[in-house]
Amino acid sequence: MQDHPLPRRSLLIAAACAGLAPGAFAQPQKFITVLTGGQSGVYYPMGVALSQLYGKALPDAKISVQATKASAENLNLLQAGRGELGFTLADALSDAWKGDAESGFATPLKKLRVVAGIYANYIQIVASGESGIKTLADLKGKRISVGAPKSGTELNARAVLKAAGLSYSDFAKVEYLPFGESVELMKNRQLDVTLQSAGLGVASIRDLASAVKINVVAIPADVVAKVGDAAYQPAMIPAGTYAGQAADVPAIAIKNFLVTHEGVSADAVHAMLKSMYDNLDTLVAAHSAAKGIKKDIALGGTPVPLHPGAEKYFREAGLVK
Repeated sequence: MQDHPLPRRSLLIAAACAGLAPGAFAQPQKFITVLTGGQSGVYYPMGVALSQLYGKALPDAKISVQATKASAENLNLLQAGRGELGFTLADALSDAWKGDAESGFATPLKKLRVVAGIYANYIQIVASGESGIKTLADLKGKRISVGAPKSGTELNARAVLKAAGLSYSDFAKVEYLPFGESVELMKNRQLDVTLQSAGLGVASIRDLASAVKINVVAIPADVVAKVGDAAYQPAMIPAGTYAGQAADVPAIAIKNFLVTHEGVSADAVHAMLKSMYDNLDTLVAAHSAAKGIKKDIALGGTPVPLHPGAEKYFREAGLVK
């Protein structure tokens, strides 16, 4: 009996019944939703700039940008297939892969795939000048905002404060607010200090420094070491990053990643990476933190596998053997 080739529709139905991902067929990517963070942070303007590049690189896809609560929400949305690209911090990404419930991941998120490591976030603790806060020890009994609940910033806040011997119960008040709202409360003298994990020169802290006198609180290297996580590295906030900041201030840096999920086509991920690295000047124009995006630091620093489209791109660039 002669075999007849099955029509394409039958193949698709057969693939669905067999549990194959739709991406198994080389179909163009129809949607790219870029998951970012709050509009006063760095992820959002950078995500908008990326979306404009993707519009040219993937003309057949519908490109959109979504403001979110950042890292943890982005990773959960990617796992659920409700976004194609998301920004995240390295520690949240590792927690998601493991399934750390305390960090907002009820089960391990095994559909996640890395696109690239990008610029570093700096954990920046900024106090109002009149609060009298100059050191980490001075934070006790003060009013603080630690970022949106279960955001990358809030996970960073827990880690850093614990390493400094502090817990949330040591504060007079703890607010869980996005950057912009935290700054407004500080301007109105309803908060003493904000902890923000973001690229250097983040708009929210620039805004605060232009309105009130600030102190950028040092996070010494010995506190960084006590965090006990290789994702956290000693760093320096250069003098003049914010108005009134006369000296370099020790801080903590932690790498950001662009992440996707296994269902996104390899061609789309390859095109997204190429358009990003070919147009870094566009990203720097959107936010100066993009100056830290370099191909040679894109790989490593996470247990999450590289997406096949990213692997192809970095192999072509000579960075994957």
